[in-house]
Amino acid sequence: MDFVVECKNLTHYYGNKLIYENMSFNIPRGSTFGLLGKNGTGKTTTINILNGYLKPRSGQCLIFGEDSQKLSPQTKARIGFLMEGHIQFNFMNIHQIEKFYSAFYPGQWKKEAYWELMAKLQVEPDQKIATMSCGQRSQVALGLILAQDPDLMILDDYSMGLDAGYRRLFLDYLSEYTRAENKTVFITSHIIQDLEDLIDDFVILDYRGVLLASTLDRFRSEFKQFRFDLENDTQLSLQPDELVSNFEQLKNRCTLYSFSDPAEVKAYLKSKQVNFKNFKPVPMSLEDAFIGLTGKY
Repeated sequence: MDFVVECKNLTHYYGNKLIYENMSFNIPRGSTFGLLGKNGTGKTTTINILNGYLKPRSGQCLIFGEDSQKLSPQTKARIGFLMEGHIQFNFMNIHQIEKFYSAFYPGQWKKEAYWELMAKLQVEPDQKIATMSCGQRSQVALGLILAQDPDLMILDDYSMGLDAGYRRLFLDYLSEYTRAENKTVFITSHIIQDLEDLIDDFVILDYRGVLLASTLDRFRSEFKQFRFDLENDTQLSLQPDELVSNFEQLKNRCTLYSFSDPAEVKAYLKSKQVNFKNFKPVPMSLEDAFIGLTGKY
């Protein structure tokens, strides 16, 4: 298989604080990969390693076969990077900023992609970036990246400061971009519901490192939520183990998350002498499953 990104046994610390250990993943050409996790779990750290801005404690990342710490100018030109916060030159207007960026990409600049998106925003060519909302600036940033025509797009928490409408516009254009051009996307986010129909493969991080690496389809089919009531108000102390990924209890109503099937979960509860009733599996969205795996706090 043709991999655009290959990360092999990445380990990184900040001082004595372990961010993650031996994290590995590959991103096939033409796919969308999600690095998911709560704030502070190492998503931007990974982005910085991929871009060569940060050297990992150990391990290696390859982009188009090159070490991310030693990327050639030719390979860098194949990467579009959207930084957290959508940083732009606020003193420019949308016409000036398009002209400015185009000079760095002679022979590959596709200004039509930029101006098509600007038309959706219904802004004038002389409107300055400084007068735009955060959502509008995000579309300017996306338009500039699409005009670069990169083979790999790296998006670091694109959703920061965006309302639902602008997030949807952003994702609609991103999805169309990947389908039409067979491009590859690496995306980080803590707003999980946006990625439900976008990502193919993903890694979930928490504050202890890598929780899970999977395809979206496999995760949806294998990870399950079960609810049941207790016969009395006993407080259970079911800790995460090989069967229980997470457990929540509110009075006598319990929710258990697991990769096991219903029969195995029932047998497990009986082995713990739990007197339960109304046991049933409950369908989940991707966000429900993410919270079920990582916890609410």
